Amino acid sequence: MPSLMRELLGKAEKGGRSLIKWLQEKKLLTAKMKCPVCRHNMQIKRTNSTKDGYRWRCRRHCHRDTSRSIRSGSVFEGSHLELSVWLKLIHNLAQGLRRRHVDLIEDGVCGSSTSITRVYDRLRDLCITAVQRLQRKKKMRIGGRHAFVVLDESKFRHKRKYNRGRLGRTWRRKRSWVFGMLEVRGERRRPVLKLVKRRSRRHLERIVEKYVKPGSQVISDCWRAYHNLQQRGYIHFQVNHQRFFVHPQTGVHTQHIERAWRTYKETVYRYRGNLSEMSLRQTLRFIEWDYWLGRQHRHGQIGRILHDIKKVYKV
Repeated sequence: MPSLMRELLGKAEKGGRSLIKWLQEKKLLTAKMKCPVCRHNMQIKRTNSTKDGYRWRCRRHCHRDTSRSIRSGSVFEGSHLELSVWLKLIHNLAQGLRRRHVDLIEDGVCGSSTSITRVYDRLRDLCITAVQRLQRKKKMRIGGRHAFVVLDESKFRHKRKYNRGRLGRTWRRKRSWVFGMLEVRGERRRPVLKLVKRRSRRHLERIVEKYVKPGSQVISDCWRAYHNLQQRGYIHFQVNHQRFFVHPQTGVHTQHIERAWRTYKETVYRYRGNLSEMSLRQTLRFIEWDYWLGRQHRHGQIGRILHDIKKVYKV
């Protein structure tokens, strides 16, 4: 277990003043607070009026007693959950939601599934913002000299248990095809996942030219939308799946992305991200965050989540 993860879980179990100091050291809580009346520095005082047990207070003679929450301006502001619960939910999100909502409720971590969902939505929005920031800087470009890119499409629709029950709204959704571009560079995998309305040549070629570097090696099946990639400046290899799954001469295959689709769909179902087009798009962004930013951070996904929190909430 990474040191930061052990440190976070240890502070979550202790709670109290030591937890507040640790959050201030990590710049997740503000370390200084100015009094809105006299503009002097406020002090942290113990109180029984909040779950945190502490509040910022100023008791100067020039005005009445003034207090502020220690969560002011932070990602925890507006939430009624304890700070220790927040850290446990951050840890669970970084681990890929291994513990379900019902497990967290039964273990006494949180008393409401709605509260858990609100925390996850707020944290996931921060991760999505980080991916959008990366894309605006035009750093989400894959391919190059020492890598190759595998192209494929897959359909993401509502999953019915035992093929029974009502058909969800996702069966009537216009956009259910996901176009995937997976960069393979040694042991590293970096996907770009786009929800598309059509799989036509015009739509897919435009996405490939936007995200795949010219001159890259590209592998795909024999879908007709890929036939002109050689003329577009790419080194294109194709595999006819009606005849074989591994090309007998070149040895190329699309098993990298075929196996990745299973992982991505399990993630979508785990995050309940297939209920609408918007939720599916957000979950695909979160998957990109996991591979592009979360796994590349020196402290793993949990270190990257804390980094993205500090990027938005500059306390």
